[in-house]
Order: sequence, then structure tokens, then C-alpha cells
Amino acid sequence: MKRLIIVLVLILVVVALGFAKDPEVQAGEAAEAAATSMWKYISAALAVGIACIAGGIAAGQIGAAAMGAMSENPELSGKALPYVGLAEGICLWGFLVALLILVL
Repeated sequence: MKRLIIVLVLILVVVALGFAKDPEVQAGEAAEAAATSMWKYISAALAVGIACIAGGIAAGQIGAAAMGAMSENPELSGKALPYVGLAEGICLWGFLVALLILVL
């Protein structure tokens, strides 16, 4: 699973670099602004993508463990489910980081 994620991220970076414009070809500050803007969007996409993939993996494993524990002891349902919400919070942090990258 980790190899698949690494391969997908590397493919994304290679494709992004293939579409990137060479700053030396363009002249002046407009080229720098375009390059900076491009890297902004790529880094924001990576922040959200990696955070959501990690949150999904964490929520899946925690949810499976919580369901297994609740099948043995139904009283654990109130104690186990908040941990799934904590794992899903990783996605929210990734979105906030991407928002800060794009705004600042």
C-alpha cells in the first residue's frame, strides 16, 4: 500500500514538472509569479491529497478495530467511535494547510 502511494505521488510530481514552464524562457517578474503560482497549487494539492489518504487509512484501521471491539462488548460503542472522528480530523488539517498555502 505504501509503495502504491509513493508511486502515485511520484507520478503526480513528474506530470506536474512536465507541464511546468521553464522560468528562464519567460522574461521578467511575470515568469516568477507564474512559477510561484504553479508551485502553490501543486503543494496545496499534495497537502490535501496526502492528508486525505492518510486519514482514510487511519479511519479504516481504527474503524475495523472499533467494530471488532464492539462485537465482543457492545458497551464500547460510545468509547470507540470518537477515535474514528479524530482520524478523520487529519483530512481537515490537510485542507486548512492547503487553504493557508493558497491564501498566503
